[in-house]
Amino acid sequence: MTYATDLKPLGPVDTTVRKAQLTLDELWAQTTVETRAYTGNMIALTVRQHLRRVQEALAGLEGRYAGRQIIGVMDGTDDLTVHASLVPQTGGLYVERLTLEASPEQLQGAILPLIRPATVNHVWWGADSRPGGTLLAELTEIADQVIVDSLTLDMPPSWHYALADLGWSRSAPWREALAQLFDSPDAAQQLPRVTHLTVRYAGKKDLPARLFAGFIASTLGWPDLSTVEFRAGRCGRENGDLCGVELRGEGVLFSLKAERAEVVQTHCRWENVQRTTEVHVPSMTLAQGLARVMARPERGEVFEAAWALAKQTL
Repeated sequence: MTYATDLKPLGPVDTTVRKAQLTLDELWAQTTVETRAYTGNMIALTVRQHLRRVQEALAGLEGRYAGRQIIGVMDGTDDLTVHASLVPQTGGLYVERLTLEASPEQLQGAILPLIRPATVNHVWWGADSRPGGTLLAELTEIADQVIVDSLTLDMPPSWHYALADLGWSRSAPWREALAQLFDSPDAAQQLPRVTHLTVRYAGKKDLPARLFAGFIASTLGWPDLSTVEFRAGRCGRENGDLCGVELRGEGVLFSLKAERAEVVQTHCRWENVQRTTEVHVPSMTLAQGLARVMARPERGEVFEAAWALAKQTL
């Protein structure tokens, strides 16, 4: 990664694993840059269908956290191809990008030599399917952080790397907004009366909603999610993002509902109490979710308890 003034894309240039560094050096020589700073490696594993989405998300990081991006496209041809680029980022940055297309078996031996040593390694599984073979497993051995949809991949939290779940990270503003409903002591006193939960989500992906429900259920001391209902909703947010949540029981109701961009309406009701307000709950792009987990990996008992309850529902 480097700062520059008038940045233009350089590449992609076809190269090989052995000549990748030489090719990058030749691209750097075309710039006016004299010094480079390497902040880490981002190794993104994906398929052609999601390649553009992954590229856009990595571009949205604006060069933070990872000065070298290695994208492994796992449904390439039998012949390994390597493309080297210097990609300009918003804010006046260049990052190195190496895009490899091959089978998972070929990528296994090709990615490791391209990882810049002595920096932090982020590994992101940017595909919707479960991993086959040992490619991801081997990369986790050298990873400082693994970014996945942990329920899809059935990857429980581990002690030897920081597990980051994008769905969990992107629900953080909703968790904070929900906690605000119970800041007042009289509202908190109603929690034992809550017996049912409904979580609404955008699109077809309900796994982040299950993690969110697991968080609520574990906080309330519920043994499982048998009294939780998941519903698809329409709120103009990205696939998998939350649209609303409703906690209810006999005589009590607490709800959050996405009304318009960035705004969520909250409603509380019990006995003679009625409270309605609006709170700021920003939606997160994929790039923003990545930036959040790379800057602040979320580990701990809260996530682990939510994960365990959500896993039971699959």
